[in-house]
Amino acid sequence: MKEQPQPPEVRTLDARSLRGLAHPLRMRLMASLRLDGPSTASQLAARLGESSGSTSYHLRQLATHGFVEDDPDHGKGRERWWRSTHQGTHFSETLRHDPDPVVRGAANLYLHEHAMFHTEELTTYLGTLNEWSEEWTESADLSDFTLRLTPELTAELHQKMHALVESYRERAVDEDTPGSAQVRLHTHLFPTRPTE
Repeated sequence: MKEQPQPPEVRTLDARSLRGLAHPLRMRLMASLRLDGPSTASQLAARLGESSGSTSYHLRQLATHGFVEDDPDHGKGRERWWRSTHQGTHFSETLRHDPDPVVRGAANLYLHEHAMFHTEELTTYLGTLNEWSEEWTESADLSDFTLRLTPELTAELHQKMHALVESYRERAVDEDTPGSAQVRLHTHLFPTRPTE
């Protein structure tokens, strides 16, 4: 499948950065900083049910690999505030075929944690449906489709879906727009075999 160029706010993983990110807590820290904004290690610890010592350590590891940095708009007191340096991460399939088994293992861990995070987000939404207005619940979607395609048609569908999502990024509204909310979109496009 041909690699698509990524916008500057998306970081493409290489073998070194993948090894720095492919840890369950680090991936949860990154997701929280991207979705919820800058935070301290203590705030992240409370949010994720971890110790502040653990979140501090893993934030420093993420900083070493360039995923997070100090937030100069915060941190006037004693606590250190962190922010994500990118709004997204691009995983290249070449990492799963790297000659180094450590890289391949990190790639598998990353993909499984990513899928677990999607599942957690979806179940959280379903568990809080009664907190959303009818307008929001009717506009949300939980669908699946089965198509018989070739790898080339699947790649074309993938590209068109991403282009459609990007067209809405350009139309995104400000955070203080009345009635707006952060909207998450998961895409899963993969081949399956019939159950025997």
